[in-house]
Amino acid sequence: MTHAADEILLGFTRALRAAGLPVTQDRSLAFLAAAAELGAGRPASVRSAGHATLCAAPEDVTRFDRVFEAWFNHKEPVQAAADAPPATRTALSQLPDSEDGGEGEGESDTITVAASDAEVLRQRDVAGLSAGEKRRLARMFATLRPRPPMRRTARHRRWHRGELDARRTLRATLRRMGEPGEIARRRPAQRPRRVVLLLDISGSMASYAEAHLRLAHRIVSGSGSAPVEVFTIGTRLTRITRALRLRDPERAIAAAGDTVPDWSGGTRLGESLQAFLDRFGARGMARGAVMVLISDGWERGETTLLADQMARMQRLAHRVIWVNPHRGKVGYEPVQQGVLAALPHVDDFLAGHSLATFAELMEVVGDA
Repeated sequence: MTHAADEILLGFTRALRAAGLPVTQDRSLAFLAAAAELGAGRPASVRSAGHATLCAAPEDVTRFDRVFEAWFNHKEPVQAAADAPPATRTALSQLPDSEDGGEGEGESDTITVAASDAEVLRQRDVAGLSAGEKRRLARMFATLRPRPPMRRTARHRRWHRGELDARRTLRATLRRMGEPGEIARRRPAQRPRRVVLLLDISGSMASYAEAHLRLAHRIVSGSGSAPVEVFTIGTRLTRITRALRLRDPERAIAAAGDTVPDWSGGTRLGESLQAFLDRFGARGMARGAVMVLISDGWERGETTLLADQMARMQRLAHRVIWVNPHRGKVGYEPVQQGVLAALPHVDDFLAGHSLATFAELMEVVGDA
C-alpha cells in the first residue's frame, strides 16, 4: 500500500477516534495491515478490515459504518479541524492496492475521501517534510493542548458529594446551637504531577530533533504552573528547561540549540540516564513524576547499563513512557538492543513521528 493511501486511512482512524471509538495505535496499525492485505482500493475490503480491527463491541459497528459513509462516500458532513483549509477530494480507487500495482481483482466502486490539507499534514512523518511543510507544521503546534497529570494530596477540599466531613459538620451544628442542618462533605485535593522529558538529540534522531523540541516547548508553555523539566541526552546530559520557558517558540528553540553542546553526536542512553538519576532524579525530580523518554533506542554503550537505569527510573517514577519515532511506521519491530533492554521497564511504548502522535502522547501523559 502506498504512503498516500496510508495517510488517507490514518485520517479515517482519527475521525473514528473523534466519534468515540476506542481506536488505539496498535489497532490503527492492524487496520493498515489488514487493508493492505485485502486491497485498499476496494470499499468492501476497507470496510471489512475496519470491522475486524477497529470495532471492539457490536455498537461500534454502527458508529463505524456511519463515519465510514461520511468520510469516504460523503453521505453526511465530516467535522474538520478548526484550522483546516477547504477539503480536497482523493479517490482511493486511483491508489494501487500494493507496491506492484494490485492487478487482478477489482470493483468498479470508487471510494472518495474528503481530507483537509491540515489533517493530512498532521499524519505526515515530520522527517520527510519539505521546508515549507515544516513551517506550516510549526504553526500547527499551537493546536496541541497539554493537560498535566494530577495526583491526590493529603489535604481535602469542600465538595458537594463524597466522604463525610465530620469536623466541619460538627462546627456548623454547634454554631446553630445543635439544630440539624446540611451535612458537609469533602474530597481529596489534587495537585499536578511533575512531567520530565528526556529528548534524544543524537545523530540518528537528527531529522526529528526540531519537532521534538517544539513538542517540549508546547508542553512547557501550555502546562501553566504545572512542573515540567526538559533534558537532552546524547553523549551527555543537558538541562534546557530555562531556554524552553521563553514565550516565543523560535527564540526558545534557538536558545536551546545554544545550550546543547552535543547535537547529532553519539548515543549513550545508559550513561545519560545514570547522570540524570544521580544528579536530579534520585534527589526528588523523578519521584512520583511522569517520565517521557523520546528516543529511537540506538545505544552505543552497554545495554545492561541502560536496562539497570531504566529499572531504577521505573522504581522512582509514577509512570515511564517511551516515545519512538519509528513505532508508528508499518512493519516496525522493536529489534534495537537499546529498545529490547528498556521495554521491560516501560509502562507505555508510543509512536512519535507526527503531530497526530504528539497529540496522542499528550492524552497519555494527561491520563497518567
